[in-house]
Amino acid sequence: MNKSFVDLTFISAQHISKAYQNNEVLSDVNFELKSGQVLGLLGHNGAGKSTLIKAMLGMHNHSGELTIFGLEPQKQREKIVERLGYISDVAVLPEWMTVKQVMKYVQGVHPRYDQQKMTAYLAQTNISLKSKIAALSKGMKVQLHLALVMATDVNVLILDEPTLGLDLMYRETFYRYLMEWFHEGERALIIASHEVDEIAHMLTNVLVLKKGRTVLQGQLSDLSERFNILSVDDQHIDQAKKLKPISCKVGLGQHRLLFENISPTELAMLGTVTKPSLADIFIAKQQEAL
Repeated sequence: MNKSFVDLTFISAQHISKAYQNNEVLSDVNFELKSGQVLGLLGHNGAGKSTLIKAMLGMHNHSGELTIFGLEPQKQREKIVERLGYISDVAVLPEWMTVKQVMKYVQGVHPRYDQQKMTAYLAQTNISLKSKIAALSKGMKVQLHLALVMATDVNVLILDEPTLGLDLMYRETFYRYLMEWFHEGERALIIASHEVDEIAHMLTNVLVLKKGRTVLQGQLSDLSERFNILSVDDQHIDQAKKLKPISCKVGLGQHRLLFENISPTELAMLGTVTKPSLADIFIAKQQEAL
């Protein structure tokens, strides 16, 4: 990634809130997305991920300030979608069209579509131009959708559970193509998922939601410094609990406690200190009381 693009802000969200009939589904969410970042938008079903994505796509109103490329999603949606792509777990491609017809349609409506790039992307798949969308497997549909988005040369791509229902082979292929595209230019990604382990290795930043509220946010590198796991035996468990872990698991005579902002040197006096995975941190934060 060209370092000159790192400080270029694509999305700015400040104090974003949303309620349906007095039911608050987003509450004071803040984040920025810059060129070169891959943001993991994480949370269980009902956490508010899709609601936040819909706000970015200009699909509903909200309180707070939200700009994409300096534009307002609801008022300037047509300009935004020239540079912003979206892929969800729900099939949106017209089933009655052939692959060739879909390509021709996108070429006619999207000013940044590049037919040569699209042809090159499809050459890496088993998708035939003559095939109807309805005849493609789910994996092929996701590949086709990704190829179409990549061929439009957008700057920001939002993915909402994009590999839901795909087998491991299609998942690996999907993310490989995605990251190759990401590193080609001035780009950023938002990947919404509850499958934390699957995407953790790609992320630079995380935003974890629970019941519409932010429970964890930051650069992945910073999170590695903030959190530690302490493994202790029964003899030291009471001392360890006095340091107020945010989670505790028991197994095979060992207690595994997750701490936030506690010195690893202090923890090491009681047992073995290791670094947690993003999934460990995610689960602990989901289990904490709001």
